[in-house]
Amino acid sequence: MSTQQIPVVVLAGFLGAGKTTLLNHLLRSARGTRIGVMVNDFGDIGIDAMTVAGQVGSTVSLGNGCLCCAVDASELDEYLEVLTRPESRLDVIVIEASGLAEPQELVRMVLASENERIVYGGLVQVVDAAEFGATRQRHPETDRHLTIADLVVVNKADRVSVDELSAVRETVGALAGRAVVVDAAHGRVDPELLFDRVVPEDEIEGQMSIEDILYGSEDEAHAHPHAEYETVSLTASAPLHPRRLMAFLDARPEGLYRIKGFVDLGAADPDNRYAVHAVGRFLRFYPEPWPAGEERLTQLVLIGSGVDAGALRKELAGCEQNGPQDAPDEHSMWGVLRYVRQSRTDEEPDEAPAGI
Repeated sequence: MSTQQIPVVVLAGFLGAGKTTLLNHLLRSARGTRIGVMVNDFGDIGIDAMTVAGQVGSTVSLGNGCLCCAVDASELDEYLEVLTRPESRLDVIVIEASGLAEPQELVRMVLASENERIVYGGLVQVVDAAEFGATRQRHPETDRHLTIADLVVVNKADRVSVDELSAVRETVGALAGRAVVVDAAHGRVDPELLFDRVVPEDEIEGQMSIEDILYGSEDEAHAHPHAEYETVSLTASAPLHPRRLMAFLDARPEGLYRIKGFVDLGAADPDNRYAVHAVGRFLRFYPEPWPAGEERLTQLVLIGSGVDAGALRKELAGCEQNGPQDAPDEHSMWGVLRYVRQSRTDEEPDEAPAGI
């Protein structure tokens, strides 16, 4: 997005669920993506440069261009300021929450941050498929945590039977509502489900990186579930009607996790296109002037698990304006403008369907 804000992803889950394993997988898979890691869990990050236990307040540069720091929750905003300095050139920040943390409070802190360089990137809740029932008994707050998640990773899916995994997914799905639910083993979730992965200028997209070579044999040795996802690209030449666009976004289907791109709202705002950033229940628009000479199109990329590309294209087509008789009225932009950031106080998690 032209705003160049850095998405901040909150990674939560109880002790032993596999948060650190998933985080290590993201770091190994980073390739050209520069990841900032804020660790509040004080477990071991499996990078030789750092074992974070006891190193609160330190920031360590990892060999792959990523940065890692150990923080107390009260220091969150301070270290967001450190990690988002332009010289760090980070593409995404992942906060690994303590296994006993309240994820909603961390989400609130991210949304309440005055840092103009960040944008909320979603709450990822990790659950242990093999210990899910026992975890719910020991920690009844599990159910509440799942209700606010944007993405739930059912980890250690290789340790249970097909029937047991199906039962866990059914329970998680009922609790998590519209959150996307994916299976994983050994924390292996495709990073591109969580954030845009950058390919270095000297690397051809799709070619094997050193990380592929180092870890490929391990991946191939284990038959394991993997977070399957689809990417759907949509383009419309006719302007979209703001009211129907908001109806589409408010009712976006189960499994649709991220939306990014630009929308043309035609006569409703002829001077601006609107960059859109949606993750889970979170939605934000960023109006900006149309680039001189650029064709006015709506161009969106939708990422999710089990999404119906044909249905999404049909729904988007239904948002297009149908000639002068379908021109937006003076009140039609109210729904869109609600999600144009005015101040951080507008972004409390308890707001409306498209907010957390």
